[in-house]
Amino acid sequence: MESILSSLFYGGTFVVHIFQMKGKNIAYDSEVASIHELDDLAYDVLRLFVDTSGSTPPMKDFQNLAQEKAYDYSEVLACRDELIGLISQGQLFSPCQPFAYQDLYPEEPAIKAMCLHICHDCNLRCKYCFAGTGDFGTGKRSMLDLETGKKAIDFLIAASGNRHHLDVDFFGGEPLMNWPVVVSLTEYCEEKSRESGKEIRLTITTNALMLDEEKTKFINDHMKNCVLSIDGRPEVHDKMRPGIGGFGSYEKVSNRIKSFLLARNAEDAKYHEHYVRGTFTRENLDFSQDVIHLAEVLGARQISVEPVVAASGSGYDIRLSDLPQIEKEYEDLAEYILKTRVQNDPVHFFHFIMDMKEGPCVYKRLKGCGVGAEYCAVTPTGDIYPCHQFVGEEKYLMGNVHDLDQLLDENGNMKAGKKATDILSQEVRKTFLDRLMPNKESCRTCFARYNCGGGCPANSVHATRDLDGMYEVGCRLAKKRMECSIWLSLKSLSN
Repeated sequence: MESILSSLFYGGTFVVHIFQMKGKNIAYDSEVASIHELDDLAYDVLRLFVDTSGSTPPMKDFQNLAQEKAYDYSEVLACRDELIGLISQGQLFSPCQPFAYQDLYPEEPAIKAMCLHICHDCNLRCKYCFAGTGDFGTGKRSMLDLETGKKAIDFLIAASGNRHHLDVDFFGGEPLMNWPVVVSLTEYCEEKSRESGKEIRLTITTNALMLDEEKTKFINDHMKNCVLSIDGRPEVHDKMRPGIGGFGSYEKVSNRIKSFLLARNAEDAKYHEHYVRGTFTRENLDFSQDVIHLAEVLGARQISVEPVVAASGSGYDIRLSDLPQIEKEYEDLAEYILKTRVQNDPVHFFHFIMDMKEGPCVYKRLKGCGVGAEYCAVTPTGDIYPCHQFVGEEKYLMGNVHDLDQLLDENGNMKAGKKATDILSQEVRKTFLDRLMPNKESCRTCFARYNCGGGCPANSVHATRDLDGMYEVGCRLAKKRMECSIWLSLKSLSN
């Protein structure tokens, strides 16, 4: 793996990444998302330009290269001229465009997405659960009541500004344990969508243990997306995702997911979007086999299997020494994904889905997921946190949805001079508003920065205890996944 590391981000950084993968020499310019397949000569010549950050290297470097690699010197010079042409066309070593905070937030950021915790309880006891098997480390299990849920939706609409598309994820714990509230809040969201003129798109995240025909039909009729949790092969899933009492949950979960997917994919289903989502740990570093299992045994075509973030010493935490094996797994998985494309039955692996032509919008590029600024989580008591992975950490408590009542007059309208986000801790919110990818030193010269957006802040905190810390494992794997996505783009074009 080779990378260009050069000057400061706002000073016009050049970031071209060159690497080799499965017989291909590849160059990627992150600023314009240009991809170039290179022969061995072009790869070696481009390496010289890497050393000079895009400036034309001195003649002696080309002479030395020809001598060391036994290249014809005239061919080396011809390749040099071709690369100079690509540089002049802006296809390589493109200067980074500077952005100021005001470009991203010309007005106060509006909240557009909410993770609504339907319950803090669960019917599984997953060993790696960041939510402490449902109670989020509080030692107290609870259910969201309808009144608090409605207040949360009211807050989202009021804090959304001029945003038209809003997203609500019914989350847990396990939200199906509080199904009547899910149904009532769905109806409330649809009512409020009509009243406000905004589109509220619903997602539910479930372990599928309680899925039945009735719930399946309701979800397929009303919810844009559904995330179904299963880790893969039976022995992998049962080891990490046991039920209360320790029983294996794979058989029940897999059967319910299969039935759900058949209904979800039916031609007359209103919605089709879904993800079958798993977690891999040190216990199954051969996780590509779990992806294949989910695709071929369950029939899933939209899959996400993500690396665990766990405390050192847990036994299943991923270590730096594991990364070479994991990186190879990603490469093998990329080959499998390509095969499904060639067979015209594509499997979509979440971490390989990158728009290599257009790339993410500038807001996504520089702000990442929008945690604490455009995204928040609400607990069963109405507490507001920057995201679901910060729930229970009092340092990051932002407010409570019930406080919205203090800003309303007797007619339920916002008082003059008040806005919904006034109930939020401005100190906590500013912490996340200031967390822009260009402000992270480790990101400024990374080729994956625009797709990564600076990485998951919760992972940074939990791994390094620093919001701006670099979670090295996550960083390395994000780069490898992007390399695989680039490779897939090239192979798809050639097939």
